[in-house]
Amino acid sequence: MGSVSLKIGDGTARFRRATVCSSALHIVMLLSVVITNLFALYAFKYVPASLAGNRQHGDIVLPQDHHGNLDIISDHVSLIVREIESSQKKLSQIEREILGYETLDVSKPNLPLELKLFLHRHPLPLGRDSRTGITEMVSSVGHSCARAADLLSLSLYMAYKPGEECPADAHLQHKLISRGCEPLPRRRCRSAATSKPGLLPLPHSLWKPVSEKIVGSWNGFDKQMWVNPRGKNDFLIDDVLGLGRNIRLGFDIGGGAGNFAARMAEKNVTVVTSLLNDRNPVSDFVAARGLFPLFLSSDQRFPFYDSVFDLVHTMYGLEKTDFFLFDVDRVLRPGGLLWLDNWYVAGEKKKGELTVLIEKFTYKKLKWVVGEKPDPSGLGKKICLSAVLQKPARGG
Repeated sequence: MGSVSLKIGDGTARFRRATVCSSALHIVMLLSVVITNLFALYAFKYVPASLAGNRQHGDIVLPQDHHGNLDIISDHVSLIVREIESSQKKLSQIEREILGYETLDVSKPNLPLELKLFLHRHPLPLGRDSRTGITEMVSSVGHSCARAADLLSLSLYMAYKPGEECPADAHLQHKLISRGCEPLPRRRCRSAATSKPGLLPLPHSLWKPVSEKIVGSWNGFDKQMWVNPRGKNDFLIDDVLGLGRNIRLGFDIGGGAGNFAARMAEKNVTVVTSLLNDRNPVSDFVAARGLFPLFLSSDQRFPFYDSVFDLVHTMYGLEKTDFFLFDVDRVLRPGGLLWLDNWYVAGEKKKGELTVLIEKFTYKKLKWVVGEKPDPSGLGKKICLSAVLQKPARGG
């Protein structure tokens, strides 16, 4: 509620606007100032009852310590004013924390100039917008970046020469995003103009080797998954697609090298693959295959509108499962399919909790298999849940 977005060219500007919370705080501050002034007026106008009779006869005799009393009252008023000012600062800080503003203190001398410029607020050129109430542009950066360790890494990320080539710091970007410092701030440096030789047209690009000049010796191909099952938890793509209708657009969350998207492309289904590089050129590899890599952690809210995907696919499971599944439900259209592919469930308790959570969505269970699967680390086996669920239509 603390910001709105406005599309400008190819970017998104975020603005600060008045909220119910901020308006209430401003009213409290205004009342505190008024009360302080009234109290001060009362204190300086007050005359003790013992002197009131003399005032009626026009003969007021001030005690010798009356000026001392005024000094004491003045000190009390000053103390009250300081307390009110301190309270106002605390209220302002609470407001900023609630609204998510100023999580980074740009006054710190050790912050790079480029980071300060990015975070600097810019008043709207025509003043306050009467329709939305916004007054200034506010930059967007993840609040977790304000932590000491991440702030140091963020400073390194923003320590570049404007207008020149960006540093080769993909590992630093991955570190920041994986720790919740997301979204990262924009930078005013040029990306490396690395040539990408040997790119092939679709569909030949899906399974042909990618040039080493693009990805080095790394290879992420897996030609067996979803075609040749390795256990009862492994579903075939043809079987899953046969359960739905009009599956055209999909979202593969944490899709790695894009093998799922490649198999779906063979079925004329377009799939967006969210991923992180994690020390390997995963994004370059997926893009070279003619697929859509989305550089995004699984903890961030999906940058898509509601009910846009016909199919959502996710493997292995995640922490914060409830928030994750509610966001999945948001982007999946009614009648669409949610494919939970080999989700690890650590014992009966975890399986029960996940089952209860899934049942809250009232999805139709088209496939539901629980079984053991070898641990990728080679340490025994894990219990996994694989399911295909269909989202119901809700409301009117």
